[in-house]
Amino acid sequence: MFKKLFSKILILFLILAFIWLFLIRNLNPSISNPSTDKKVSNDKLSSLQLVKDMKVGWNLGNTLDSPNNETDWGNPKTSKEMIDKVKQAGFNTVRIPVSWCNHLGPAPDYNIDTTWLDRIQEVVDYAMDNHMYVIINLHKEESWLIPTYAKEADATNKLTKIWSQISNRFKNYNNSLIFEVMNEPRLVGSPVEWSGGTDEALDVVNKFNLAAVNTIRKSGSKNSSRFLMIPTYAASTDSASINALKIPNNDKKVLISVHAYLPYNFAMNINGTSTWGSKEDKRELDSTLNTLYNKFVKKGHGVVIGEFGSVNKNNETSRIALAKYYVTGAKKRNIATIWWDNGFSNAWEKDSYGLFDRNTLKWKFPKLLHTLIDSAKE
Repeated sequence: MFKKLFSKILILFLILAFIWLFLIRNLNPSISNPSTDKKVSNDKLSSLQLVKDMKVGWNLGNTLDSPNNETDWGNPKTSKEMIDKVKQAGFNTVRIPVSWCNHLGPAPDYNIDTTWLDRIQEVVDYAMDNHMYVIINLHKEESWLIPTYAKEADATNKLTKIWSQISNRFKNYNNSLIFEVMNEPRLVGSPVEWSGGTDEALDVVNKFNLAAVNTIRKSGSKNSSRFLMIPTYAASTDSASINALKIPNNDKKVLISVHAYLPYNFAMNINGTSTWGSKEDKRELDSTLNTLYNKFVKKGHGVVIGEFGSVNKNNETSRIALAKYYVTGAKKRNIATIWWDNGFSNAWEKDSYGLFDRNTLKWKFPKLLHTLIDSAKE
């Protein structure tokens, strides 16, 4: 009698446990853990829910965006162990910049080299297997992705051919994989390269975004509802770039991508100041975040600051202060932030944004790292 009763109780317990797990996974779409199955959709998330869940991210910079091979700029070949460490540190998102132009066949097909595409997929899987959000893009394509009417037709053809191939390769991956259609489309070398461009350039950037989004959507499967990121001109936060941006088809699954190394003289200019924290410093950052919030977030469009950070001037205390204020402020406005890590961290040298030593798998600035992670939780 006791054995039969015990068996019935055990069966009932297992049934209740199954029901509980089902409810947890299906009735809470904003749960802070992307789907563990690359072929299972989490497309119930809204644009703003997704951004909230992304928290703070890390860039695999100066690697797969190198001209030919991922080790060209001094970083070691990316391993699963590296991405495991990034996840273990607390990052929930990894952005993987990718250059494609030197891995393409001739016109008109522009076939992507299979070995290169396989390698990109391998690195994407490292992060997907860690249940992270993953962003891949078109990076360092300035030689041909030129926003002028004279270059528009050829550039659009190439842009759509590349995205058609990428889309088809990843079409069954869930919405934890995000496509960023371009990086910093701009008029390279012009007086307005970083300061809002021209009316023509702003118009062509919008047309590039539309063409890329339409190409991805047409590929079907999960790509019909995948989250996509589109940049402003030069991925800039200046008023001209932000005000000119058009959301393709008013697509609710489109996120806005900008880069903001602010304030410039502290965060990017190696010859600038090494201290941060004045009222003016905070006003400058607040102004930019408020502009992004009012222009996009309030209207239901998620914003991702795909690159931010500060160079190393032997000033970790100030870097920590900025990181806390920046990430906390962005989080309050439902904006995701992704630190630019290019693997280089020598003090008082240009572009020294590196936090993670990919050779030793150690974090060079643990206090700064913990500030980034903890500020995204607050």
